[in-house]
Amino acid sequence: VQLQASGGGLVQAGESLRLSCEASGKIVGVNVRGWYRQAPGKEREMVATILNNGLTNYEDSVKGRFSISRDIRKNAVYLQMNSLKPEDTAVYFCSQKTAYGRVYWGQGTQVTVSS
Repeated sequence: VQLQASGGGLVQAGESLRLSCEASGKIVGVNVRGWYRQAPGKEREMVATILNNGLTNYEDSVKGRFSISRDIRKNAVYLQMNSLKPEDTAVYFCSQKTAYGRVYWGQGTQVTVSS
C-alpha cells in the first residue's frame, strides 16, 4: 500500500493550499493520520495529526491557520493551509500509523511560499 500526496505548489504569502493524501489500498488498524514537513537543512517536524475520534494536534506555528481532516472510508487525510507564510516552505509528507506500530509515509509534496 502506498500513500499518494498531492496539492503542493508555489503560492504567495497569504494564499492558501489544500494538500490531499490517499492510500492506494486498505490499511488495517490506522489510528493516527498526520502531516509532517521538512525544510532544507532542518529535521522533519510534525505539522498536524488527527485520531480516528477526530482529536487533532497542531504544531504551534500553524495553529489557527492550518486544519487537518480525514476520510476514514477512503483512508485519506487532508491539510487545509491558509494564510501561508514563507516559513511554511518545505516538503510536506503525509503519514498513517497503525495500532500495530507500522508507519506508512507518502512521497512528499513541495510547498513553496514566496514573500
